[in-house]
Order: sequence, then structure tokens, then C-alpha cells
Amino acid sequence: MPILAETDEMPDKTGGPDPYGISFRRLRSSDLGLMHRWLNAPHVRRWWYAEGTSYAEIEEHYLPAIEGRDSAKPFVILHENKPIGYVQSYRISSQDDEGYARLVDVKDSAGVDLFIGEASYLYQGLGRHVIRNFLSEHVFSDPEIETCVIGPEPKNTAAIRAYEKAGFRFFKTIHVPGEPEPEYLMTLTRREFDRDDLG
Repeated sequence: MPILAETDEMPDKTGGPDPYGISFRRLRSSDLGLMHRWLNAPHVRRWWYAEGTSYAEIEEHYLPAIEGRDSAKPFVILHENKPIGYVQSYRISSQDDEGYARLVDVKDSAGVDLFIGEASYLYQGLGRHVIRNFLSEHVFSDPEIETCVIGPEPKNTAAIRAYEKAGFRFFKTIHVPGEPEPEYLMTLTRREFDRDDLG
């Protein structure tokens, strides 16, 4: 899928936001103004740039998923019910995107992309908690999914560290036609997720 998975999380800090306050809800059309603000923030725009910057472009990109006309499942990340970021999941299958599925080549897999939109929540150690909670509630809750795949750019070292803390490991680098940078694919299997106790 031609969207890169990113989060600007750094190593955990003490005294930051309570990770138990994390939850998710489906993205709504009323959230598009918020998405427009987030997607134009410099810390998001650095890594997440496929949709364009205008409200019309963002509406065109996200409305099909909001209305169920796209295979991606879009969610707002909440902390104590306050929107702080965006996360989406999607089946990696030949029916949805044959070219991307062929490049990834992982059976029974789902992709995840995310970003923290509110700058005040960056570098607070929430990244791995957001990822682990989302995998538990919305990815591995599907019994047909055996592997989760995430694909930051190789230069996004902060995201890679956060994903490693959540249990992901490097799989391979792929070059997706139309994307300016390669994807540093990382995977986490259901068995590994169930086995890991990362706190």
C-alpha cells in the first residue's frame, strides 16, 4: 500500500502520559479537519506525504475508508478520550493491491500505518503501547491474520526503534513503484505477539 508507516516516538520517558489511557475509535468525516491539521504539521509531513496537503485532497483520500468503500480501516488514536493521532490497518492481499502483496509476499498478513499528530505527545514513550494495543484490539483479533507488517522509511530511525520495542523485527527492504523512498519492512507474527510480554 503506497502509504508509509511512521511514528516519531523516542525512547520511553518517565512521568509522561499514562499508557493505560490509550484507546481507538473509527475515523469520522467530522475528523477530516483534524486530519488536515495533523497532515500539515511538519513532524508528520516529514514522513507521511502521499495524500497531499489541501483539505480537498485529504477528504478525497480518507472519505472512501470512512464510508467503507476502501479496504483500509481508519482509526483515531485517543489518549484519555483526546484525539492524538491516526492509525489504519488493511489486509495485504492480491484482491486489494496485487503489486504490493507480491512485493511483501507474506501470507495471511495485515499492514499497519500510524502517526502521532499532536506534537505534545511526541517523545513520551507511548509508541509501543499504541502499537501493542492496536494489534491486540484490531489486527490479531481477526483470526485470519497471522502476521502484521509495518513499513517505515529506512531513515525514520525513531519509528523503527518504537516498532522494535513493540516486538517487530526487520524482514526486508522493498521499493514500491511510485514511492520516493523504499520501505523498511518489519514483521510480527501472532505467535511472537502472544509470546512476548513487553510490559
